[in-house]
Amino acid sequence: MPSSVSEIVERCRLNGQPQLAERLLGLVGEPQMRLAAEIDEIDLPLVGDLVKQFAGGSDTSGTLGDITPTNAVPLPRGPKDVMRNREARERGEGHLQDDKVALVLLAGGQGSRLGFDGPKGNYPFAPLSGRTLFDFFAARIDALRSRYGAALPWYIMTSTVNDAVTRHTFRAANFFGLDPESVRFMVQGMLPAVDTSTGQILLEAPDRLALSPDGHGGLLSTLRRSGALDDMASRGVETIFTFQIDNPLLRIARPEFIGHHVLAGAEMSNLVVRKRSPEEKVGIIAEIGGRTGVIEYSDLPSELAEQRDESGDLTYWAGSIAVHCLERSFVEGLTNGGLSLPFHRALKKVPYLSDAHEMVSPDRQNAIKFETFLFDALPFATTTVSLESAREEEFSPIKNGDGADSPESARVDMNRQYARWLNEVGVAVPTDSAGEPVDLEIDPRFALDADQLRDVLPNGFAITGPTILSRQPPVSA
Repeated sequence: MPSSVSEIVERCRLNGQPQLAERLLGLVGEPQMRLAAEIDEIDLPLVGDLVKQFAGGSDTSGTLGDITPTNAVPLPRGPKDVMRNREARERGEGHLQDDKVALVLLAGGQGSRLGFDGPKGNYPFAPLSGRTLFDFFAARIDALRSRYGAALPWYIMTSTVNDAVTRHTFRAANFFGLDPESVRFMVQGMLPAVDTSTGQILLEAPDRLALSPDGHGGLLSTLRRSGALDDMASRGVETIFTFQIDNPLLRIARPEFIGHHVLAGAEMSNLVVRKRSPEEKVGIIAEIGGRTGVIEYSDLPSELAEQRDESGDLTYWAGSIAVHCLERSFVEGLTNGGLSLPFHRALKKVPYLSDAHEMVSPDRQNAIKFETFLFDALPFATTTVSLESAREEEFSPIKNGDGADSPESARVDMNRQYARWLNEVGVAVPTDSAGEPVDLEIDPRFALDADQLRDVLPNGFAITGPTILSRQPPVSA
């Protein structure tokens, strides 16, 4: 039951936010009710604890212990590796066919860094069709369901910023051809930004708090709070495959990954790629104090980041791509009676309403946002697996407007992947003046990989220019 305004005012004063109480009392009618509702949803004692921990200081969420390289499963290099991978694939396929797997997409972000107004999932990344990330992932999931005869329920974590638009997008697109009952939305928690020096909660408008999602670690509590864990249990789901909205190259629910996870009896597992250089900005999977964990690139000492083995390869090479398998029972245990993942602070420039009731757009970092990271659950797992994947087959995120990890770099990487598939089945792909393949799109419902492409392409098929391959006749641009 919602608290009264007087109760919320008292709570603000008791938890070190008297200015917020005064702001609330200065409003009347609907604006007051709107701000009161937002404050009522906030865990003010938690915010108070985080302010004491982080405001005016550094991120003290944790310190590194003894660090050693992770014992990751590398890409197959010999017959034994090939046999082990084949066994894992068969086990993973069986797990899929037995309806033991659920998919969880983390899609709470906006496309602001891409210059796009709206949920990142609505970003039209495909170079020829303008297909969105949501549409593409839905098609890939539909194809996986058909391949394995699997239910593969899909849970999508949104945020209060984009939840309404995301749900509308799916309804307007008839759920991109999926059964609406197989798709479930859940909204992650939000926390307010606070002033770096005073710890006061900032407002983005007279009746709005400056809120942001509580980080991808918030997924665990969101699964519990939303009832998704109970829903998974009722479906017989044992393993949760989690992935991010911004990586269209990813092979969702890859059987080898699921199989290695299940065969090891792991509670939480990671997909990793080899770092390109010591300077690459990706977290590293390592053993920290005898437990598997992730070291942020900014926290890894330079002497370790640059360390190499006898072959000249980086010793700490296992870059995390934020793709995990988690056992449902593991998540239930972590979230039973409260979640204990540590919070981290992020310094940001956050526009805010000043004491003079004027909007201020700061030119420096003025605020702290609090967030949790999903990988901080790794040390709680008794057994983990880290599986290496070929970067060119699995990882090309769309994060920045240009340069590295941009729509352009993803376009090039996906063209190269599709060209490899086509070359493997004997179809030559034209290249541009730089030697890059022409723009290609292969609908996942048409083919998920080269093997399937071989089965569906007609004899004598040829490509003469940019092409879309789908269930319809090939489209040349």
